This record gives sequence, C-alpha cells and structure tokens, in this order.
Amino acid sequence: MMTAEAITVFLQVFIGLGSGLVVGSGFVAFLTVLGIIPRLIQLSKSYRSLPSYQFSVIAGALLGTYFTFTDVTIQLPLILVSFWGLLHGVFIGMLAAALTEVLNVFPILLKRLGIDKELLWLLMAIVIGKIVGSLFQWLIFVEII
Repeated sequence: MMTAEAITVFLQVFIGLGSGLVVGSGFVAFLTVLGIIPRLIQLSKSYRSLPSYQFSVIAGALLGTYFTFTDVTIQLPLILVSFWGLLHGVFIGMLAAALTEVLNVFPILLKRLGIDKELLWLLMAIVIGKIVGSLFQWLIFVEII
C-alpha cells in the first residue's frame, strides 16, 4: 500500500513534469509561430547551416534547463560575461521585433469578433499586466541585499 507521502511525491513529480512539458512546448510553438529561426536563416542566406541552428536551439534549451535546476555556476571573465549579455540582448531584441509583427493579429482578430473598439483596452491590459508582474517579481521575490 502506498503511503500518503509517496502519493504526494508522485503527484508533485507528475505535475512538475507535465507543467515543464507544457511550458517547453509553448515556447517552441511560440518560436515556431514567430518564425524567428527561419527568418534568420533567410536573412543571413545560411541555409547550409541549418543543422547548426537546430543543434544550437536544442543544446541551449537543454543547458538552460540544466543550469536552472542545479546549483552549478560558471565563473567567467568580465569580457565573456559582457559578450554573453550582448547575445541575450540580441535574442530579446529579435523576439520583440517578431512580436511587433505578430501584434497585427490583434486588430484582425478583434475586428472579426466584432469587438474592434476594445483594442486599446486589450493592449493596455497586456502592458499593465507585464508591468505589475515585473514589479511583483522584483519587489517580492528578488532580494537585493
């Protein structure tokens, strides 16, 4: 007979793995819908490097997951950390640029639903939600000192 503690652990593992699969699948679908990687290949005319792009995305996802869930830290010189930050900035910039193209979906969708006059409210809700979520994260969960 399983104890209550074993059932609790099983449920936690099941929910954790399920949640991780959902978030990971959502992120991959998000990148796919935005078409960031195919657009980069098209702009750079580097079709022959497709296996390298695929390897980079998979390795980045796996390493990111590993470093998120372990206490492993890497001490790098400031110049390498700066370059790493630059790469993060480039990725976030490309993601933001792709999102601005996707935002054209909102007016079309709202017009088809017949609620196109509420576009401003939708965009304000998104912006205010991001601001409140960010403030909550930094004020509640991050210990500055």
